[in-house]
Amino acid sequence: MPLLPAALISSMLYFQMVIMAGTVMLAYYFEYTDTFTVNVQGFFCHDSAYRKPYPGPEDSSAVPPVLLYSLAAGVPVLVIIVGETAVFCLQLATRDFENQEKTILTGDCCYINPLVRRTVRFLGIYAFGLFATDIFVNAGQVVTGNLAPHFLALCKPNYTALGCQQYTQFISGEEACTGNPDLIMRARKTFPSKEAALSVYAAMYLTMYITNTIKAKGTRLAKPVLCLGLMCLAFLTGLNRVAEYRNHWSDVIAGFLVGISIAVFLVVCVVNNFKGRQPENGHLHRDNVARMPMTNIPRVESPLEKNHITAFAEVT
Repeated sequence: MPLLPAALISSMLYFQMVIMAGTVMLAYYFEYTDTFTVNVQGFFCHDSAYRKPYPGPEDSSAVPPVLLYSLAAGVPVLVIIVGETAVFCLQLATRDFENQEKTILTGDCCYINPLVRRTVRFLGIYAFGLFATDIFVNAGQVVTGNLAPHFLALCKPNYTALGCQQYTQFISGEEACTGNPDLIMRARKTFPSKEAALSVYAAMYLTMYITNTIKAKGTRLAKPVLCLGLMCLAFLTGLNRVAEYRNHWSDVIAGFLVGISIAVFLVVCVVNNFKGRQPENGHLHRDNVARMPMTNIPRVESPLEKNHITAFAEVT
């Protein structure tokens, strides 16, 4: 396989860094600024879907954001680093290292160790997917403005001033609420559930990494148990959001779909199921066959031609 020019490699790496930086900045603007205005969704008077009690701030949850974000950011990093180190050491021990991809082409000057290359690649794609999941979720929350189950407890609408004499009367507008504006704004951003999306994304990415990377004997039951345990934790995170009246079922299911879709897309289409490039011997063999003259390529007789020759011999 011919070496790529150093200038082309540098431009590709620079382009990827620009994309990553843009993704991080967009996630920051969604998360910590008011650049994007949240859709103000109305509600019916005394709507039972939004009359659940206020469960308290997010830090009082059974799965607080600090714990969730720490696990989503730390556990995959640790597992991938340990897994890639173990695979690399196993390849060296079995002398299979020579058959693996040995370099990332950075011109004619140097090459990067495959352990570093694979680790940085898989962690970089995971980080990109984590920010992409956050962007998708925040975009959905801003566009829909779906109300939390405890919205009315924070909104504290003055039903007398609003003239809510019938349950079917629809109330719209920000002036209908008299509660804390910051808490009300957070209660308008629930669809899809960010906690459900991030947790299932991390679990799905790790599950596919473990399934496709760990090939050691004796892991026939260990891998399914570990993978199902990760998915179970993500599922329990979504259940906890519903049980604490922080999200609706639809919010959690939509979050699961977003996280799973992004993880599957990145693993299958971007990192090719965590597989490296094909051995150099295979490339050389195909190149030699392609360059071989047509007269030197072995000829294979078809069954029809063989039968025709046999019949002709019998007649003569």
